[in-house]
Amino acid sequence: MALIDFGGEKEKVVMRSEFPLSKARQVLKKEIIAIIGYGVQGPAQALNLKDNGFKVIIGQAKGFKRDWDRAVKDGWVPGKTLFDIEEAVQRGTVIQLLVSDAAQRQVWPLIKKNLKPGDALYFSHGFSIVYKNQTGVIPPKDVDVIMVAPKGSGLNVRRNFLSGAGINSSFAVFQDATGRAEERCLALGVGIGSGYLFPTTFQKEVYSDLTGERGILMGALAGVMEAQYDTLRKNGHSPSEAFNETVEELTQSLIRLVDENGMDWMYRNCSATAQHGALKWRPIFKKATLPVFAKLYASVKAGTETKEVIRDCGKKDYQKWLDKKLAEIGGSEMWRAGAAARSLRPREKGKGISASTKGVAGRKA
Repeated sequence: MALIDFGGEKEKVVMRSEFPLSKARQVLKKEIIAIIGYGVQGPAQALNLKDNGFKVIIGQAKGFKRDWDRAVKDGWVPGKTLFDIEEAVQRGTVIQLLVSDAAQRQVWPLIKKNLKPGDALYFSHGFSIVYKNQTGVIPPKDVDVIMVAPKGSGLNVRRNFLSGAGINSSFAVFQDATGRAEERCLALGVGIGSGYLFPTTFQKEVYSDLTGERGILMGALAGVMEAQYDTLRKNGHSPSEAFNETVEELTQSLIRLVDENGMDWMYRNCSATAQHGALKWRPIFKKATLPVFAKLYASVKAGTETKEVIRDCGKKDYQKWLDKKLAEIGGSEMWRAGAAARSLRPREKGKGISASTKGVAGRKA
């Protein structure tokens, strides 16, 4: 592993150069990788592994017709590379459990009874293992239990793979039954197209991931945007102006500068007025939100967030509730203004998200 200085603290990471695709293929040459679930992460990881030359099959419940049909459309052949979940587990030697967190506890009895000694049980999230008292997911002692967690949605795992960039992933070994768990884990991380891999534990991954999703990545970002937009509108600014100053400038300009060279570099490349104001208000926002993040992390650690996920996402009317909530966001004035703004952006031919992928654009396993 390479030793990289992350802001004064050195951490080990695995680069493609030291664990190349050729090595990953050698490690997994006798393996059959069974992807269980073709919803969010499943399609991206399966297609990336297939394109990289690995033996891949899909396990998908036929009752979820949308996901089954999508697998067929993507080229998986029923009876050859596409099976029901039980048969896929029986055929596979690496079982990638990529159904939703709430669904994992439902399919676990079927998975467990078909695992074979020496199999590798793979996750992309620490949820089921860390909160085993809630999920009931307790693997047998004779299988490897590993994790590769891409730091992005399935859509971007596939997009970044196709562009050649890859997406960074964390990895962890929870149980090494064969003595090969880590090399299998790293080979799979390389196989799905990770830019680089950094070590973690199942517990640290799930604590950071749940905090991040509810915080700055999705929940906090959406909430703060809405607060600024509403403030501008209440003070007489037009929807177009409020949206551009809240979202468009961030996503189309400033965040790209942060991505290139960091926050301080973005500040240097903005006006003196913007710099001064941002430096003044940055600690004010930090002080205001720090207690909220502390409360959020405590809720994650206590298992409250996962308990609510299991309770709510497993309900029969969950999809109806979700559609209603997302319709409220999409139908709000702010995001209707956003749709108008996006329609005015110049686009290169062929760019943008197709209608077939819009449904999964924001979802994360």
